[in-house]
Amino acid sequence: MLRSLTLIVLACGLLFLSAPDVEAAGCRPGAGQVLIPAGVFWMGSDAKERSLANTLSSPETIAAEWFSAETPRYRAESEAFCIDRLLVTQAQYLVFVARKRHAPPGISRADYTRQGFLVHDYAEWIPYLWKRRAPPADRLDHPVVLVSAPDAEAYCHWRHPAGRLPSELEWEKAARGPDGRIFPWGDSWDPERVNSAARGPHGTTPVGHYGTGASPFGILDAVGNVFQWTSTRQLFGLRVLKGCAWDDDAGLCRPAARHGRPEASRHILIGFRCAGPPSDR
Repeated sequence: MLRSLTLIVLACGLLFLSAPDVEAAGCRPGAGQVLIPAGVFWMGSDAKERSLANTLSSPETIAAEWFSAETPRYRAESEAFCIDRLLVTQAQYLVFVARKRHAPPGISRADYTRQGFLVHDYAEWIPYLWKRRAPPADRLDHPVVLVSAPDAEAYCHWRHPAGRLPSELEWEKAARGPDGRIFPWGDSWDPERVNSAARGPHGTTPVGHYGTGASPFGILDAVGNVFQWTSTRQLFGLRVLKGCAWDDDAGLCRPAARHGRPEASRHILIGFRCAGPPSDR
């Protein structure tokens, strides 16, 4: 109990420190969100971009046809919205778990086996598992993982009644800006700007650590670190995941990349950020 209380105090401090120094006009003060203006942007990928993705990917990624699910490039449009500048951290989620008595993140070995997509042995999950309803003390400022899409939605709504997961369209606009760039920072791959398989450290890192990888709107970890849940649903109960994770090829670390998982899935490669309407709505 004492350890949990100590971690909650630390979590509250990290919750405050995780917000940007200057709040975006039009978003709630203290929420750490960025205002994405209404307007059009380029969404999806074309043959040229997917060809580049193939050159940056392993034979295994290419054989799995990861890029075949991408939306063809087109001009999309969104209303104005706010979105978290940073991924939700273990520390922030701890406050939610403690105050709402929500189930902590996690999955048993048996449930992991039943879930499928066994990219990593369960032994690799041990460092991410919570104990006594508290996250690993050395990962408080890392993105929270092992959270299902409904749990992520519950967190966002708890934080603010209008809080929610971003749609795929909103997420992609925030991650790449209006000009259709291939990566959040531009059109050329740079492994120093992202936590991916190219440079390691082969696990999650503190949110916002890769400042030079920011999108035009200032979104950090748009790609790399962990995949991110969206509110967009596909057939057969799947939710669209965006971004890429710390173990992925460069070809997957593009805002246009997408894939789906059952919304109840829990994985060490999946996290989330919250979105919502501007503060005047």
